[in-house]
Amino acid sequence: MEASPGRVAGHRREHVKREKVVRDIFTMPRADYEQLSVLKQRCLDAGVAVKKSELVRAGLLLLASGPTKRLLAAVKAVEPVKTGRPPKSK
Repeated sequence: MEASPGRVAGHRREHVKREKVVRDIFTMPRADYEQLSVLKQRCLDAGVAVKKSELVRAGLLLLASGPTKRLLAAVKAVEPVKTGRPPKSK
């Protein structure tokens, strides 16, 4: 007796545990935030759909994989911003 095409005996999908995610909130200048949209569009133009959080994580990978000198240069190039929530607009 053959198994039906929809059911294959003995083959189960392995359960892969996902790493727990952490939700955080941070502040950035509007120009940096808009840069995320530009980068998302560049990815879409190349045929890759990407989320903002994936772009941030990709940036972390790039910074982590480079030399400390490059990391420090990037940190120095970033304009410090006041932390906290911006005032509500009326």
